[in-house]
Amino acid sequence: MLTPLIIGILFGVETLSGVLAGALVSGVQIAISASNTGGAWDNAKKYIEAGASEHARTLGPKGYDPHKAAVIGYTIGDPLKDMSGPSLNILIKLMAVESLVFAPFFAAHGGIIFKWL
Repeated sequence: MLTPLIIGILFGVETLSGVLAGALVSGVQIAISASNTGGAWDNAKKYIEAGASEHARTLGPKGYDPHKAAVIGYTIGDPLKDMSGPSLNILIKLMAVESLVFAPFFAAHGGIIFKWL
């Protein structure tokens, strides 16, 4: 939340534009990765518990080591899938809206570091 304010005040509008573009690109990549990874870990537990294929039956029933590992993956993957990925979308939007609200201030008073040089 403070990043757009600090960058806008210290470095100006042009640098803030670059930071927002970088946040958008990297945030989308991380959100997609988090959602897919969480879904895969979630589905691994369901695959073992269903026992629908020969491979799933060889992993053993509940209580065996593969199932225990899948439960740990589910514990990590479910919040990753449901919260971490989608929350990055909100963070990206919040940074952009905050930058737009303070844009007139940054245009008039931003770039303090470049004014000293």
